[in-house]
Amino acid sequence: MDKLEKAFTLFDAYNKKSPETVFWENQEFPSEYFYALKLYDWVKILEPQASESLLLASRAQHIGRWEISRKSYPEGRVGYLKWRSDLGKFHAQTASELLKEVGYDDETIKRVREIIQKQRLKTDEDVQTIENALCLVFLQFQFDDLIEKVNEEKMIDILRKTWGKMSEPGRKHALDLKFSEAGTALITKALRDN
Repeated sequence: MDKLEKAFTLFDAYNKKSPETVFWENQEFPSEYFYALKLYDWVKILEPQASESLLLASRAQHIGRWEISRKSYPEGRVGYLKWRSDLGKFHAQTASELLKEVGYDDETIKRVREIIQKQRLKTDEDVQTIENALCLVFLQFQFDDLIEKVNEEKMIDILRKTWGKMSEPGRKHALDLKFSEAGTALITKALRDN
């Protein structure tokens, strides 16, 4: 087993501890493990020649996400942004420790941390690829469920923000996804009125 496979094994084992589950195609998965696999798949679609650092970051992007609860932060945008910032640091640190365990060099670990923490979004191609992939995972696997929990105005705002985060390759793939009737209507409205 090479270093990349060893790192994936460690990342996957960690994410399999996720207390929440996802049902997909009649199978149950620990949620963060499932989303890490799907993020990795999207990264490979978006960037077939992805660097090792980008592949590593894709599998560790949200590692251990359940360990820092949103409920432990104040309500509202400021609390949300602080939670997201702390999560990014936690994911980067956790990934770093596992990569050191596998024997990765400091330069690779630094690069994985940059991608996980989305430094230089819009100007760093690897970071933008991760952002596109994250948006596509949301749209493909989480969007339709969220429709039932959020009002239309909020949902349209979320869709517009998601669209704004993506570059052209991400948007192209997003338009090729299959959505529910309600999802299609919301996306059409969000993009038309934007």
